[in-house]
Amino acid sequence: MKRVAIISFVLIFGICLAAGAFAADKAVIKKQVDDIVVAIDGGKTAQDFASAAQNKPYYVFIMEEGGMLLVHPSLVGQSLKEKAGPVYTECAKATADGVWVSYEWKGAKKHTYVRKTKGGLIVGSGYSE
Repeated sequence: MKRVAIISFVLIFGICLAAGAFAADKAVIKKQVDDIVVAIDGGKTAQDFASAAQNKPYYVFIMEEGGMLLVHPSLVGQSLKEKAGPVYTECAKATADGVWVSYEWKGAKKHTYVRKTKGGLIVGSGYSE
């Protein structure tokens, strides 16, 4: 009986740690996007954040409202709307306050925080399940 109690405690503790890490990851992603939106609203350009497309594990993308990617690890200059319409449809739901969206990309479930700048650019970052 004591062994079952110890195993149960370890499992519950592990779940709590995983939930805490997950919450922290969402906070990191949100802060990263929010900071970039504030900087762009303050006069920076999307290209000033080109290196953010290489941030691991939470890369940043920036696109125009019509879907043209200005910052992305591999799709700069391409239209997300043409390349992956359902992904674009979700990301286009971005608001000035920011919103979490979900979609499937290359067989993986993705959760992305997207936020619009005052000029209408969409800044996003997320994680895969």
